[in-house]
Amino acid sequence: MKEFIVTENDSGQRLDRFAGKVAPALPASLLQRYFRTKDIKINGHWARPDARVQTGDTVRLYIPEEFFTPRREERRDLASIKPRLSILYEDEHILLVDKQPGVLCHAAGGWAPDTLLARIQAHVYQSGQWDPAAENSFAPALCNRIDRGTGGIVIAAKSAPALRAMDEKIRTREVKKEYLCVCLGKPAPAAGQLKGWLFKDAVKNQVYVKPRQEPGTSLAVTDYQTMESRNGLSLVSCRLHTGRTHQIRVQMANAGCPLLGDGKYGRERINRQYGESRQLLWSWRLTFDFQSDAGPLDYLNGRSFAVPAVPFVEKYFPGAVY
Repeated sequence: MKEFIVTENDSGQRLDRFAGKVAPALPASLLQRYFRTKDIKINGHWARPDARVQTGDTVRLYIPEEFFTPRREERRDLASIKPRLSILYEDEHILLVDKQPGVLCHAAGGWAPDTLLARIQAHVYQSGQWDPAAENSFAPALCNRIDRGTGGIVIAAKSAPALRAMDEKIRTREVKKEYLCVCLGKPAPAAGQLKGWLFKDAVKNQVYVKPRQEPGTSLAVTDYQTMESRNGLSLVSCRLHTGRTHQIRVQMANAGCPLLGDGKYGRERINRQYGESRQLLWSWRLTFDFQSDAGPLDYLNGRSFAVPAVPFVEKYFPGAVY
């Protein structure tokens, strides 16, 4: 038997999710069996899997000791990782970093030592802000993701209340995101809105624009404005209303102006001509525009954060104001 005291970072979770996190080696089928045999209790009483744990609750799991041992892929040496982060802003609740192209936000199917998430967790651990041994289940987490080849602002939460609050504000589109990109040609008109239905082929990791709504499609809306055009290229600012996979890349390509360097939706011959192997796309500014209470993050309302410079702007449009 092991006993856990629920902290603020664990509060509000379903009991089965909490149990699965504190006993990471426990198979899901066995977890449900232990609920049926009443071997998982809150404050001395049996509870249903969907019961919500609250701060101060005592959770006891009457299960074998080996199930509390972390899976091999979850064993991490946070002290040895070099964070290598470009931090734009940090406080006790959140961290804003300027991710560089080529860095993966997090690994599919598990934890890996050289991802943005790993670097952030190492930074928070090494600076004494997070002690995994003192937590039942929480670890710093990313609130948003951007493609591996895209640069720009990623938000990380350093506490569970901050994570829940930021996730909700992103879901309700109260975090405004602006991107800069370099595309081929000149968008026509020079400013406007791209609106369409996107379908993602998960096997190919490829997104397609559909002319109308179909099963499996999601609405994508992007405002764009051409800031400058030179030598067959245009510097374009994009503001997302939705956050679909590859949204800007596929919509700009569908409009006849694919991003320079985009190997999936762009023009490979021109990419090679310019020596660009990653899409020139950067999440350069975000604004917190909360329309309702944001709980522990309410102090951020109205604040805007921007990266100090976008490398490809200086390369192709030196002196451009953005």
